[in-house]
Amino acid sequence: MTDAQQLRQSILEQVDRFCQKEFPNRKFIPGETYIPVSGKVFDSQEVALLVDASLDFWLTTGRYAEQFERDFRNFLGLRAAVLCNSGSSANLLALSALTSSKLAGRRLKDGDEVITVAAGFPTTVNPIIQNRLIPVFVDVELGGYDVNVDALAAAVTPRTKAVVLAHTLGNPFRLDEVLKIVNQHNLWLIEDNCDALGSKYNGKLTGTFGHMSTSSFYPAHHITMGEGGCVLTNDAILEKILYSFRDWGRDCWCDPGKDNTCGKRFEWKLGELPDGYDHKYIYSHIGYNLKMTDMQAAIGVAQLKKLDGFIQARQRNWQKLRDALESLEGLFILPKPTKGSEPSWFGFPITVREDAPFSRNEITEYLERHKIATRLIFAGDLTRQPAYKDVPYRVSGDLKNTNVVLTRSFWIGVYSGISDVMLDYMIETIHNFVRAKTKI
Repeated sequence: MTDAQQLRQSILEQVDRFCQKEFPNRKFIPGETYIPVSGKVFDSQEVALLVDASLDFWLTTGRYAEQFERDFRNFLGLRAAVLCNSGSSANLLALSALTSSKLAGRRLKDGDEVITVAAGFPTTVNPIIQNRLIPVFVDVELGGYDVNVDALAAAVTPRTKAVVLAHTLGNPFRLDEVLKIVNQHNLWLIEDNCDALGSKYNGKLTGTFGHMSTSSFYPAHHITMGEGGCVLTNDAILEKILYSFRDWGRDCWCDPGKDNTCGKRFEWKLGELPDGYDHKYIYSHIGYNLKMTDMQAAIGVAQLKKLDGFIQARQRNWQKLRDALESLEGLFILPKPTKGSEPSWFGFPITVREDAPFSRNEITEYLERHKIATRLIFAGDLTRQPAYKDVPYRVSGDLKNTNVVLTRSFWIGVYSGISDVMLDYMIETIHNFVRAKTKI
């Protein structure tokens, strides 16, 4: 072992001792300790790999990114996992890939329509707009908060070319019925799986049904790299296109720091370029630089090993809340998993019924005062958000349930950092609020 290797080993041994001092387990005090809806759960393993990557001083995508891509695609059983710097960028890459000329007659072109839901997260929809396509908004179902499949079917026109849908709060949408529509009309399907990593539909992992799927590794999600995202696909052509869009739009597929992978770097003739123009500087797409750093990927390598435990904790926490709030169904629409699914829940959604003697704002303000974090279901209704005021879009059918989500729905956390004692306090607090409002 070299002197440098010995020093590296010594540094990593110190990391564990540092983490014990810097990140001790903190006692939960009901009513004083804030319970977030989500957050990172980690230990010295993540910090050690982060430090190990930093000691390489390889500041772009490298060995840890390669390892994570391999491990992640194996987890999902897919051909390719293309890492990038965020889940939002993953959505941008996936949608942009469908505009590639390499797809010939199936290429998305300016003005083509892409169906999605209005009750969604902006960066599921923004890539549609950014690629000069037209979003078509449809309604959702209450309780599950995923796309209304009948509304989806009715929205298809000759201009429809793709469907982009998220599994809302980890609850899978009805994939068999959506796939039937997609296949019938020869449409592309992108699964936004950012909130649903580990969810299953008819025994198969979500994120494996569509032509592409996306994941996010923001601290709120099932595993984290701080920032980070990924696009997954089983299609070799889409894989190459995705890497091109991620890496400046280049035609070359060499890894960073490597040359002449193709063996004919100075033998290409593409476009109007001179014969033999350096392939590393030939561009086939209007792309970006959306790579992640190897330090981020190192954290993900450690997190991925804990994913099964994170999923189980989310499912256990969700079920405890569901069972404990069952008696309040007269006041709340409680969540229900899609038939045939096993969600890896991102959150616990609640909708205040129209005839309840209190409003959503009243209960969320009460919970927040009692140190329990709440969130609304994303944008509520994207068509009513100021950012989309001057954006061309189409609404198919009514958005009746979307309006309910906008005005009466919220969610609380179930992530693996929430302990049983925290859950007990959350449950007690909700029941206390209801008793005070109903005089029970």
